[in-house]
Amino acid sequence: MLVLDGKLAAAAVKEVLKAETAELVKKGMPAPHLAAILVGNNGASETYVASKVKNCEETGFESTLIRLPVDTTESVLLETIQSLNNNPSIDGILVQLPLPKHISEEKVIETIDPRKDVDGFHPSNIGRLVQGLPTFIPATPYGILLLLAHYNISTKGKHAVVIGRSNIVGRPMSILLSSNIPQGNCTVTLCHSHTPNLKELCLQADIVVAALGKPEFVTADMVKVGAVIIDVGITRVEDATAKKGFRIKGDVLYQDVAPKASAITPVPGGVGLMTIAGLLKNTLQAYQNNRG
Repeated sequence: MLVLDGKLAAAAVKEVLKAETAELVKKGMPAPHLAAILVGNNGASETYVASKVKNCEETGFESTLIRLPVDTTESVLLETIQSLNNNPSIDGILVQLPLPKHISEEKVIETIDPRKDVDGFHPSNIGRLVQGLPTFIPATPYGILLLLAHYNISTKGKHAVVIGRSNIVGRPMSILLSSNIPQGNCTVTLCHSHTPNLKELCLQADIVVAALGKPEFVTADMVKVGAVIIDVGITRVEDATAKKGFRIKGDVLYQDVAPKASAITPVPGGVGLMTIAGLLKNTLQAYQNNRG
C-alpha cells in the first residue's frame, strides 16, 4: 500500500515554482503576488490562510493578507475585491471561504476578475474547464491531479467514483477525471446524498475520491481491494484527549480502508497540502498570463 504523501509531492511542486520565481527576479521582474482576504476569525480559515501566506514566502512569492471584521458589509467586501482587481501589482486574488451568512459567496466569486481568480471558482473559468479550454483549475482538484502525477498513478480507462458534488471539489473533479488529459480518461460516476446504491458503486471503483465532508464516512466494506483512495475531507472533530481539543478527520476511515487500498492519501498530510500547491501554480500562471 502506497501512502500518497502530500508533503513530499507539494515540496516537489514548490521547488520548481521557487526556481522559476528566482529566475524571474534575477531578470529584474517582480515576483508573483497573491492577495488573500479573510473575513472574520474562523479558526480553520485562520489556519488555512496562514499556511497559504507561509507557502508564498517559501516559494518566493509576494503575499498580501487583508483582514476584515466579521460584521463587514457585502458592499465593503466587493469594493475591496474591486480595488485588488484594479491593482496591476496583484496577480492572484482569493477570498477565504466560508463567509459570514450575510454575504453572498456567489456575488463575491463573480466579482473577482477571472484573470486573477486563482481559486478557479469564477463561472467563466468553470465554463472553460467544462469545455476543456485553458483556465484556472479549482485549487483542490488541481492539487489532486498534481498528486496523481507525482506518484505516477494511472487513471486511463479506470472507473472513478467521486462522492460529493460541490462546485469546489466534486463537480470539477468529475469533469477533470473524465477529460482527455494525462490524469484523466476515466469513466466517472458522481455520487451524492441522493445516490441510492452508493456502496455498490464504490465497490466497483478503481479510484474513489471522497469529498462530502462527513468524517470517516467511507469504510472498508465500501472499497474493493487495490483501489486508489483520495480523501479530500478535513473536519475538526472535538476530542477532549487531544492537545488542541480536537482532531482532524478525513472522509475515509483510514486505519480500516488503508490495508485494502493500493494507494491512499492521509489526513492531514495529503490533499490539503496539494490544494496550496495548486493555488501557487495558478498564481504563477496568472502572473505569466497578465504580465508575460
